[in-house]
Amino acid sequence: MRNPRCPSVVRSLPLRDVREYYVAMTTAIVYSDEYLHHDTGNHPERRERYGVAIGGLKEDEDLWQGLLKLGPRAVSDEEIERCHNQGMAGAIARVCESAPAALDADTVVSRESERVARLAAGGACHAVDAVMSGETDNAFVACRPPGHHATVARAMGFCLFNNVAIAARYAQAQYPQLKNVLIVDFDVHHGNGTQDIFYDDPTVFYYSLHQFPWYPGTGRADERGLGEGEGFTLNVPVPARTPAADYLRMFERGLESVMKKFAPDLVLVSAGFDAHVADPLGHLMLADEDYARITRRLNELARGSCGGRLVSCLEGGYNLRTLGATIRTHVASLAGP
Repeated sequence: MRNPRCPSVVRSLPLRDVREYYVAMTTAIVYSDEYLHHDTGNHPERRERYGVAIGGLKEDEDLWQGLLKLGPRAVSDEEIERCHNQGMAGAIARVCESAPAALDADTVVSRESERVARLAAGGACHAVDAVMSGETDNAFVACRPPGHHATVARAMGFCLFNNVAIAARYAQAQYPQLKNVLIVDFDVHHGNGTQDIFYDDPTVFYYSLHQFPWYPGTGRADERGLGEGEGFTLNVPVPARTPAADYLRMFERGLESVMKKFAPDLVLVSAGFDAHVADPLGHLMLADEDYARITRRLNELARGSCGGRLVSCLEGGYNLRTLGATIRTHVASLAGP
């Protein structure tokens, strides 16, 4: 992939190649086999999901070779506590010491889960550094455990720490010139944790499309924020079995509404692929080509508003037969013109 932030190279290129040079995107992937050490056993959010994700990307050799490869780093207590209550990490770690164990009926942990969860959130923060420094235009974080159900006070719904939320707060703290962050969440389940963390904050706009009614029961259209944050949460509840074409129209209308009110300096994506028609944990109807359209539209938005700075983090997606191809489609769309 070419980096369009290197203009010194451009002067020697023919006009046709100059056009191609500026259209091409540089895309990074943050990944690590450390994510396999969050061992949930026979559970929908199992470690095989990571292998399927990376295997799906490697099936397209050109795509894989063109990605900038990055590893994660662990987040600190300070970075966690920008989003979560003090002591929450320690409480999770203590449960992990007696693993196999569960934080709730849905959220299983192993002895290393708290450590791996720090790497998941830290992978998102490393991706932020990469796009903010110009090392890459955008990035996909192939992390687990997922994050968007983790609230200020509670790990839940397969999630320990809220990866995207921690990355948003990290970006604002680390880069003072960055004021506004847009989080777009297209997981089939509402990201109640992300909404909880930013509900009264006008500097982080949370936009979610999700099946409703469905787990975790939040995400009604009238949940719009609180205090100064009122109007900076947009929920689009989608009925089960809504045709993909209707979903895409709802997505576009919502995005247009967001952009009339908010100018992001960074776009973060909670990329859940469980709205796929074949996913066992949802009842929506998206196919790979629909994820491609959504991703291209978000890329277009990021280019127009914040120099292409976009970080996408893996959330849901539980059909191991289809997930690899869907993630490949998503990443290829990030990397494409």
